[in-house]
Amino acid sequence: MTNVVVFLTDQQRYDTMGLHGNPLDLTPNLDRFAAEGTFCPTAFTNQPVCAPARAMIQTGRYPTETGVYRNGIPLPADAVTLAHRFTGAGYDTAYVGKWHLAGTDDRPVPPESRGGYGHWLAADVVEFLSDAYDSRLYDGDGTLHRLPGYRSDTYVDAAIDYLARPHERPFLLFVSLIEPHHQNTRDDYPAPDGYRERYEGRWVPPDLAALGGSTHQHLGGYWGMVKRVDEGFGRLLDALHSTGLRDDTVVCHATDHGCHFKTRNDEYKRSAHDASIRIPLAFGGPGFAGGGRHDGLVSLVDLAPTLLAAAGLDHADLPGHPVQAGPGPAEVYVQISESQVGRAIRTARWTYAVRAPNADGWADPCAGTYVETELYDLAADPYQLTNLAGYESHRALADTLRARLLARMAAAGEPAATIEPAPARPSGQLRVDSGEPR
Repeated sequence: MTNVVVFLTDQQRYDTMGLHGNPLDLTPNLDRFAAEGTFCPTAFTNQPVCAPARAMIQTGRYPTETGVYRNGIPLPADAVTLAHRFTGAGYDTAYVGKWHLAGTDDRPVPPESRGGYGHWLAADVVEFLSDAYDSRLYDGDGTLHRLPGYRSDTYVDAAIDYLARPHERPFLLFVSLIEPHHQNTRDDYPAPDGYRERYEGRWVPPDLAALGGSTHQHLGGYWGMVKRVDEGFGRLLDALHSTGLRDDTVVCHATDHGCHFKTRNDEYKRSAHDASIRIPLAFGGPGFAGGGRHDGLVSLVDLAPTLLAAAGLDHADLPGHPVQAGPGPAEVYVQISESQVGRAIRTARWTYAVRAPNADGWADPCAGTYVETELYDLAADPYQLTNLAGYESHRALADTLRARLLARMAAAGEPAATIEPAPARPSGQLRVDSGEPR
Protein backbone atom coordinates (compact mmCIF):
# COMPACT_ATOMS: atom_id res chain seq x y z
CA MET A 1 0.00 0.00 0.00
CA THR A 2 1.10 3.57 -0.73
CA ASN A 3 2.19 5.94 2.02
CA VAL A 4 1.09 9.57 1.79
CA VAL A 5 2.91 12.69 3.02
CA VAL A 6 1.37 16.17 2.79
CA PHE A 7 3.72 19.14 3.22
CA LEU A 8 1.55 22.22 3.77
CA THR A 9 2.98 25.72 3.99
CA ASP A 10 1.04 28.82 5.04
CA GLN A 11 0.48 31.98 2.98
CA GLN A 12 2.96 31.07 0.23
CA ARG A 13 2.57 32.90 -3.08
CA TYR A 14 2.62 30.83 -6.25
CA ASP A 15 5.41 32.97 -7.71
CA THR A 16 7.82 32.04 -4.94
CA MET A 17 8.62 29.07 -7.22
CA GLY A 18 11.32 29.19 -9.87
CA LEU A 19 8.94 27.27 -12.13
CA HIS A 20 6.58 30.22 -11.84
CA GLY A 21 9.31 32.67 -12.86
CA ASN A 22 10.86 33.72 -9.55
CA PRO A 23 14.53 34.54 -10.34
CA LEU A 24 15.86 34.33 -6.75
CA ASP A 25 16.36 30.52 -6.57
CA LEU A 26 14.20 30.30 -3.47
CA THR A 27 12.71 26.85 -4.16
CA PRO A 28 15.24 24.58 -5.87
CA ASN A 29 13.96 21.51 -4.00
CA LEU A 30 10.31 22.19 -4.80
CA ASP A 31 11.16 23.06 -8.42
CA ARG A 32 13.06 19.80 -8.89
CA PHE A 33 10.35 17.81 -7.13
CA ALA A 34 7.65 19.38 -9.35
CA ALA A 35 9.69 18.84 -12.52
CA GLU A 36 10.25 15.17 -11.70
CA GLY A 37 6.65 14.61 -10.55
CA THR A 38 3.40 16.32 -11.51
CA PHE A 39 3.33 20.11 -11.43
CA CYS A 40 0.01 21.98 -11.27
CA PRO A 41 0.83 25.48 -12.57
CA THR A 42 -2.75 26.80 -12.36
CA ALA A 43 -3.67 25.83 -8.80
CA PHE A 44 -5.83 27.83 -6.40
CA THR A 45 -7.31 27.90 -2.94
CA ASN A 46 -11.10 27.97 -2.73
CA GLN A 47 -11.01 30.08 0.44
CA PRO A 48 -8.11 32.50 1.05
CA VAL A 49 -7.91 32.33 4.83
CA CYS A 50 -6.39 29.73 7.17
CA ALA A 51 -9.10 27.71 8.93
CA PRO A 52 -11.59 27.44 6.05
CA ALA A 53 -8.85 26.34 3.65
CA ARG A 54 -7.60 23.76 6.14
CA ALA A 55 -11.08 22.41 6.80
CA MET A 56 -11.48 22.00 3.06
CA ILE A 57 -8.17 20.16 2.73
CA GLN A 58 -9.05 17.79 5.55
CA THR A 59 -12.64 17.08 4.47
CA GLY A 60 -12.67 17.71 0.71
CA ARG A 61 -15.75 19.93 1.16
CA TYR A 62 -16.37 23.64 0.70
CA PRO A 63 -16.25 25.82 3.83
CA THR A 64 -19.98 26.52 3.79
CA GLU A 65 -20.58 22.75 3.76
CA THR A 66 -18.44 22.09 6.85
CA GLY A 67 -19.55 25.29 8.59
CA VAL A 68 -15.92 26.44 8.94
CA TYR A 69 -16.35 29.51 6.74
CA ARG A 70 -14.00 31.74 8.79
CA ASN A 71 -11.28 31.50 11.42
CA GLY A 72 -12.35 30.65 14.95
CA ILE A 73 -14.96 28.02 14.07
CA PRO A 74 -13.96 24.47 15.11
CA LEU A 75 -14.25 21.62 12.65
CA PRO A 76 -17.47 19.75 13.57
CA ALA A 77 -16.91 16.58 15.56
CA ASP A 78 -18.78 14.54 12.97
CA ALA A 79 -16.79 15.84 9.99
CA VAL A 80 -15.18 13.01 8.01
CA THR A 81 -11.52 13.86 7.41
CA LEU A 82 -8.59 12.42 5.52
CA ALA A 83 -7.45 10.83 8.77
CA HIS A 84 -10.78 9.03 9.22
CA ARG A 85 -10.74 7.74 5.66
CA PHE A 86 -7.14 6.54 5.78
CA THR A 87 -7.55 5.01 9.24
CA GLY A 88 -10.56 3.10 7.97
CA ALA A 89 -8.36 1.67 5.21
CA GLY A 90 -5.77 0.37 7.69
CA TYR A 91 -3.37 3.33 7.73
CA ASP A 92 -1.56 4.90 10.65
CA THR A 93 -2.01 8.67 10.73
CA ALA A 94 0.21 11.43 12.08
CA TYR A 95 -0.06 15.20 12.31
CA VAL A 96 2.78 17.67 12.96
CA GLY A 97 2.46 21.45 13.20
CA LYS A 98 -0.35 23.98 12.83
CA TRP A 99 -3.94 22.67 13.10
CA HIS A 100 -6.15 25.81 13.37
CA LEU A 101 -9.37 23.77 13.39
CA ALA A 102 -10.12 23.37 17.11
CA GLY A 103 -10.80 26.85 18.47
CA THR A 104 -8.39 26.25 21.35
CA ASP A 105 -5.92 29.00 20.38
CA ASP A 106 -2.80 28.45 22.56
CA ARG A 107 -4.27 25.58 24.63
CA PRO A 108 -3.77 21.87 23.79
CA VAL A 109 -6.13 20.44 21.19
CA PRO A 110 -8.19 17.68 22.88
CA PRO A 111 -8.23 14.25 21.20
CA GLU A 112 -11.82 14.62 20.00
CA SER A 113 -10.85 17.80 18.10
CA ARG A 114 -7.87 16.37 16.21
CA GLY A 115 -9.76 15.24 13.15
CA GLY A 116 -9.07 11.57 13.78
CA TYR A 117 -5.25 11.78 13.63
CA GLY A 118 -3.34 9.31 15.79
CA HIS A 119 0.26 10.43 16.33
CA TRP A 120 0.09 14.09 17.34
CA LEU A 121 2.65 16.87 17.81
CA ALA A 122 0.73 20.05 17.02
CA ALA A 123 -1.05 23.14 18.25
CA ASP A 124 -4.06 25.07 17.09
CA VAL A 125 -3.03 28.68 16.35
CA VAL A 126 0.75 28.42 16.52
CA GLU A 127 1.29 32.04 15.46
CA PHE A 128 0.14 33.07 18.96
CA LEU A 129 1.75 30.20 20.86
CA SER A 130 5.22 30.38 19.33
CA ASP A 131 7.72 32.52 17.42
CA ALA A 132 10.47 32.05 14.87
CA TYR A 133 13.02 30.86 17.44
CA ASP A 134 10.56 29.83 20.15
CA SER A 135 8.88 26.78 18.66
CA ARG A 136 6.25 25.09 20.84
CA LEU A 137 3.90 22.18 20.13
CA TYR A 138 1.81 19.83 22.25
CA ASP A 139 2.14 16.08 22.09
CA GLY A 140 -0.74 13.62 22.17
CA ASP A 141 -0.91 13.75 25.97
CA GLY A 142 -1.24 17.53 25.96
CA THR A 143 2.33 18.12 27.18
CA LEU A 144 3.95 21.28 25.80
CA HIS A 145 7.32 20.81 24.09
CA ARG A 146 9.76 23.62 23.32
CA LEU A 147 11.60 22.57 20.18
CA PRO A 148 15.12 23.97 19.56
CA GLY A 149 15.87 25.68 16.28
CA TYR A 150 14.11 27.81 13.68
CA ARG A 151 10.40 27.01 13.79
CA SER A 152 9.92 25.46 10.36
CA ASP A 153 13.06 23.36 10.88
CA THR A 154 11.66 21.96 14.13
CA TYR A 155 8.46 20.82 12.42
CA VAL A 156 10.47 19.12 9.70
CA ASP A 157 12.70 17.49 12.34
CA ALA A 158 9.60 16.09 14.07
CA ALA A 159 8.28 14.76 10.77
CA ILE A 160 11.62 13.11 9.99
CA ASP A 161 11.60 11.52 13.44
CA TYR A 162 8.23 9.98 12.63
CA LEU A 163 9.46 8.72 9.25
CA ALA A 164 12.50 7.10 10.87
CA ARG A 165 10.36 4.94 13.17
CA PRO A 166 9.46 1.35 12.24
CA HIS A 167 6.18 1.21 10.31
CA GLU A 168 4.19 -1.98 10.23
CA ARG A 169 1.36 -0.34 8.32
CA PRO A 170 1.20 2.35 5.62
CA PHE A 171 0.85 5.88 6.93
CA LEU A 172 -0.60 9.29 6.23
CA LEU A 173 1.74 11.99 7.57
CA PHE A 174 0.50 15.57 7.48
CA VAL A 175 3.20 18.23 8.06
CA SER A 176 1.68 21.70 8.50
CA LEU A 177 4.08 24.64 8.71
CA ILE A 178 3.24 28.20 9.77
CA GLU A 179 5.96 29.72 7.56
CA PRO A 180 6.02 31.91 5.49
CA HIS A 181 2.97 33.39 7.28
CA HIS A 182 3.59 36.65 9.14
CA GLN A 183 4.12 36.66 12.89
CA ASN A 184 0.79 38.13 14.05
CA THR A 185 2.03 39.39 17.40
CA ARG A 186 4.22 42.02 15.70
CA ASP A 187 3.16 42.03 12.02
CA ASP A 188 6.54 40.88 10.75
CA TYR A 189 7.97 38.14 8.54
CA PRO A 190 10.76 36.74 10.76
CA ALA A 191 13.20 34.96 8.48
CA PRO A 192 16.08 32.92 9.92
CA ASP A 193 19.07 34.95 11.01
CA GLY A 194 20.86 36.29 7.93
CA TYR A 195 18.17 35.30 5.43
CA ARG A 196 16.24 38.58 5.24
CA GLU A 197 19.43 40.39 4.28
CA ARG A 198 19.95 38.11 1.25
CA TYR A 199 16.76 39.24 -0.43
CA GLU A 200 15.96 42.82 0.61
CA GLY A 201 15.90 45.20 -2.34
CA ARG A 202 15.90 42.45 -4.95
CA TRP A 203 13.19 41.15 -7.29
CA VAL A 204 9.64 42.40 -6.68
CA PRO A 205 6.64 40.69 -8.39
CA PRO A 206 4.91 43.05 -10.85
CA ASP A 207 1.64 43.31 -8.91
CA LEU A 208 3.50 44.32 -5.74
CA ALA A 209 5.78 46.70 -7.63
CA ALA A 210 2.72 48.46 -9.07
CA LEU A 211 0.61 48.58 -5.91
CA GLY A 212 3.11 48.88 -3.05
CA GLY A 213 1.33 47.92 0.14
CA SER A 214 3.75 46.62 2.77
CA THR A 215 5.99 45.08 0.13
CA HIS A 216 9.22 46.94 0.84
CA GLN A 217 8.82 46.48 4.59
CA HIS A 218 8.17 42.74 4.45
CA LEU A 219 9.27 41.12 1.20
CA GLY A 220 12.91 40.45 2.15
CA GLY A 221 11.88 38.54 5.26
CA TYR A 222 9.16 36.71 3.36
CA TRP A 223 11.57 35.53 0.66
CA GLY A 224 13.99 34.42 3.38
CA MET A 225 11.28 32.37 5.09
CA VAL A 226 10.38 30.70 1.78
CA LYS A 227 14.04 29.80 1.21
CA ARG A 228 14.34 28.11 4.61
CA VAL A 229 11.03 26.27 4.12
CA ASP A 230 12.31 24.88 0.84
CA GLU A 231 15.49 23.69 2.52
CA GLY A 232 13.32 21.86 5.04
CA PHE A 233 11.28 20.29 2.26
CA GLY A 234 14.52 19.05 0.73
CA ARG A 235 15.52 17.47 4.05
CA LEU A 236 12.15 15.74 4.26
CA LEU A 237 12.61 14.30 0.77
CA ASP A 238 16.12 13.19 1.74
CA ALA A 239 14.70 11.42 4.79
CA LEU A 240 12.20 9.54 2.63
CA HIS A 241 15.06 8.52 0.35
CA SER A 242 17.38 7.40 3.15
CA THR A 243 14.68 5.38 4.91
CA GLY A 244 13.78 3.58 1.70
CA LEU A 245 10.28 5.07 1.64
CA ARG A 246 10.58 7.45 -1.32
CA ASP A 247 9.41 5.03 -4.03
CA ASP A 248 6.40 3.91 -1.98
CA THR A 249 5.23 7.34 -0.85
CA VAL A 250 3.02 9.91 -2.53
CA VAL A 251 4.14 13.41 -1.54
CA CYS A 252 2.07 16.56 -1.96
CA HIS A 253 3.46 20.09 -1.53
CA ALA A 254 0.68 22.67 -1.13
CA THR A 255 -0.26 25.84 0.71
CA ASP A 256 -3.51 27.22 2.10
CA HIS A 257 -3.52 30.62 0.35
CA GLY A 258 -1.27 33.34 -1.05
CA CYS A 259 -0.17 36.79 0.11
CA HIS A 260 -0.76 40.21 -1.47
CA PHE A 261 1.05 42.34 1.16
CA LYS A 262 -1.81 44.74 1.92
CA THR A 263 -2.20 45.76 -1.72
CA ARG A 264 -5.82 44.61 -2.15
CA ASN A 265 -7.18 45.27 1.34
CA ASP A 266 -5.68 46.19 4.70
CA GLU A 267 -3.97 42.84 5.32
CA TYR A 268 -2.54 39.93 3.33
CA LYS A 269 -5.24 37.75 1.78
CA ARG A 270 -9.07 37.46 1.76
CA SER A 271 -9.51 38.71 -1.80
CA ALA A 272 -10.21 37.12 -5.19
CA HIS A 273 -6.93 38.26 -6.76
CA ASP A 274 -4.35 35.71 -7.88
CA ALA A 275 -1.88 37.01 -5.29
CA SER A 276 -4.37 35.83 -2.67
CA ILE A 277 -5.80 32.65 -4.23
CA ARG A 278 -3.16 31.20 -6.57
CA ILE A 279 -0.86 28.69 -4.89
CA PRO A 280 2.14 26.44 -5.58
CA LEU A 281 1.07 22.80 -5.93
CA ALA A 282 2.94 19.65 -6.94
CA PHE A 283 2.76 15.89 -6.41
CA GLY A 284 5.40 13.18 -6.51
CA GLY A 285 5.69 9.46 -5.98
CA PRO A 286 3.65 6.53 -7.30
CA GLY A 287 1.24 7.64 -9.99
CA PHE A 288 2.80 11.11 -10.25
CA ALA A 289 6.48 10.51 -11.13
CA GLY A 290 7.23 11.89 -14.57
CA GLY A 291 3.69 13.19 -14.89
CA GLY A 292 4.81 16.56 -16.24
CA ARG A 293 2.51 19.58 -16.16
CA HIS A 294 -1.16 19.26 -15.30
CA ASP A 295 -2.39 22.26 -17.24
CA GLY A 296 -6.01 22.15 -16.11
CA LEU A 297 -7.33 24.26 -13.26
CA VAL A 298 -6.83 22.60 -9.86
CA SER A 299 -7.96 23.77 -6.42
CA LEU A 300 -7.74 22.68 -2.81
CA VAL A 301 -11.14 21.00 -3.00
CA ASP A 302 -9.41 18.55 -5.37
CA LEU A 303 -6.68 17.68 -2.87
CA ALA A 304 -8.56 15.07 -0.81
CA PRO A 305 -9.89 13.18 -3.87
CA THR A 306 -6.40 13.22 -5.39
CA LEU A 307 -4.74 11.75 -2.28
CA LEU A 308 -7.51 9.20 -1.75
CA ALA A 309 -7.33 8.10 -5.39
CA ALA A 310 -3.55 7.75 -5.09
CA ALA A 311 -4.07 5.30 -2.23
CA GLY A 312 -6.84 3.46 -4.06
CA LEU A 313 -9.53 4.73 -1.67
CA ASP A 314 -13.06 5.81 -2.48
CA HIS A 315 -13.79 9.52 -3.00
CA ALA A 316 -17.02 9.41 -4.99
CA ASP A 317 -18.94 11.40 -2.35
CA LEU A 318 -16.62 14.42 -2.62
CA PRO A 319 -17.13 17.35 -5.00
CA GLY A 320 -13.51 17.62 -6.09
CA HIS A 321 -11.77 16.12 -9.10
CA PRO A 322 -8.63 13.94 -8.75
CA VAL A 323 -5.60 15.30 -10.57
CA GLN A 324 -4.90 11.81 -11.96
CA ALA A 325 -8.23 11.88 -13.80
CA GLY A 326 -7.15 14.67 -16.12
CA PRO A 327 -8.67 18.14 -16.62
CA GLY A 328 -11.51 19.00 -14.27
CA PRO A 329 -14.05 21.86 -14.23
CA ALA A 330 -13.59 24.91 -16.44
CA GLU A 331 -13.45 27.23 -13.44
CA VAL A 332 -12.37 27.31 -9.82
CA TYR A 333 -15.01 28.40 -7.31
CA VAL A 334 -13.89 30.70 -4.48
CA GLN A 335 -15.66 31.70 -1.26
CA ILE A 336 -14.33 34.72 0.66
CA SER A 337 -15.05 35.57 4.30
CA GLU A 338 -13.98 37.91 7.11
CA SER A 339 -13.03 40.91 4.93
CA GLN A 340 -16.33 40.50 3.07
CA VAL A 341 -18.93 37.94 2.09
CA GLY A 342 -17.60 37.39 -1.40
CA ARG A 343 -17.76 34.83 -4.17
CA ALA A 344 -15.69 34.41 -7.33
CA ILE A 345 -14.82 32.14 -10.18
CA ARG A 346 -11.42 31.95 -11.82
CA THR A 347 -11.32 30.53 -15.35
CA ALA A 348 -8.22 30.09 -17.50
CA ARG A 349 -8.65 33.69 -18.71
CA TRP A 350 -11.07 35.54 -16.43
CA THR A 351 -11.52 36.44 -12.77
CA TYR A 352 -15.11 37.39 -11.92
CA ALA A 353 -15.89 38.42 -8.34
CA VAL A 354 -18.90 39.66 -6.39
CA ARG A 355 -19.52 40.95 -2.87
CA ALA A 356 -22.56 41.11 -0.58
CA PRO A 357 -22.94 44.81 0.34
CA ASN A 358 -25.19 44.21 3.33
CA ALA A 359 -23.49 41.17 4.85
CA ASP A 360 -20.88 40.83 7.58
CA GLY A 361 -17.86 38.75 6.56
CA TRP A 362 -17.38 37.54 10.12
CA ALA A 363 -20.99 36.81 11.06
CA ASP A 364 -22.55 35.69 7.76
CA PRO A 365 -21.46 32.59 5.81
CA CYS A 366 -23.64 33.46 2.81
CA ALA A 367 -25.87 36.22 1.50
CA GLY A 368 -28.98 36.63 -0.62
CA THR A 369 -27.77 39.56 -2.72
CA TYR A 370 -24.34 40.21 -4.23
CA VAL A 371 -22.98 42.97 -6.49
CA GLU A 372 -20.29 42.57 -9.14
CA THR A 373 -17.01 44.07 -7.95
CA GLU A 374 -14.18 42.73 -10.12
CA LEU A 375 -13.61 41.45 -13.63
CA TYR A 376 -10.08 40.87 -14.89
CA ASP A 377 -8.82 39.65 -18.26
CA LEU A 378 -5.80 37.52 -17.39
CA ALA A 379 -4.70 37.31 -21.02
CA ALA A 380 -4.26 41.08 -21.31
CA ASP A 381 -3.75 41.89 -17.62
CA PRO A 382 -2.05 38.98 -15.82
CA TYR A 383 -1.37 41.00 -12.67
CA GLN A 384 -5.00 42.17 -12.35
CA LEU A 385 -4.32 45.90 -12.39
CA THR A 386 -7.28 46.97 -14.58
CA ASN A 387 -10.74 46.21 -13.23
CA LEU A 388 -13.25 45.77 -16.06
CA ALA A 389 -16.36 45.34 -13.90
CA GLY A 390 -19.22 47.38 -15.36
CA TYR A 391 -17.60 48.01 -18.74
CA GLU A 392 -20.30 48.04 -21.41
CA SER A 393 -18.02 46.10 -23.75
CA HIS A 394 -17.89 43.23 -21.23
CA ARG A 395 -21.56 43.11 -20.23
CA ALA A 396 -22.44 39.97 -22.20
CA LEU A 397 -19.31 38.24 -20.92
CA ALA A 398 -20.09 39.22 -17.33
CA ASP A 399 -23.63 37.89 -17.69
CA THR A 400 -22.26 34.51 -18.77
CA LEU A 401 -19.78 34.44 -15.90
CA ARG A 402 -22.54 35.46 -13.48
CA ALA A 403 -24.63 32.46 -14.53
CA ARG A 404 -21.64 30.15 -14.06
CA LEU A 405 -20.90 31.58 -10.62
CA LEU A 406 -24.52 31.17 -9.50
CA ALA A 407 -24.44 27.56 -10.69
CA ARG A 408 -21.30 26.88 -8.64
CA MET A 409 -22.85 28.49 -5.57
CA ALA A 410 -25.91 26.26 -5.91
CA ALA A 411 -23.76 23.16 -6.43
CA ALA A 412 -21.95 23.94 -3.17
CA GLY A 413 -25.29 23.90 -1.35
CA GLU A 414 -25.64 27.63 -0.82
CA PRO A 415 -29.08 29.23 -0.65
CA ALA A 416 -30.46 30.88 -3.77
CA ALA A 417 -28.99 34.33 -4.39
CA THR A 418 -29.02 37.15 -6.90
CA ILE A 419 -26.08 39.06 -8.37
CA GLU A 420 -26.62 42.68 -9.36
CA PRO A 421 -24.55 44.12 -12.22
CA ALA A 422 -21.78 46.58 -11.47
CA PRO A 423 -22.61 50.20 -12.33
CA ALA A 424 -22.27 50.64 -16.10
CA ARG A 425 -19.13 52.32 -17.41
CA PRO A 426 -18.38 53.40 -20.99
CA SER A 427 -15.62 51.33 -22.54
CA GLY A 428 -14.48 53.37 -25.51
CA GLN A 429 -12.90 51.17 -28.14
CA LEU A 430 -12.66 48.09 -25.94
CA ARG A 431 -14.35 45.01 -27.41
CA VAL A 432 -14.48 41.38 -26.32
CA ASP A 433 -15.27 38.19 -28.18
CA SER A 434 -18.90 37.14 -27.88
CA GLY A 435 -18.06 33.47 -27.54
CA GLU A 436 -18.14 31.33 -24.40
CA PRO A 437 -15.47 32.62 -21.97
CA ARG A 438 -12.60 30.29 -21.24
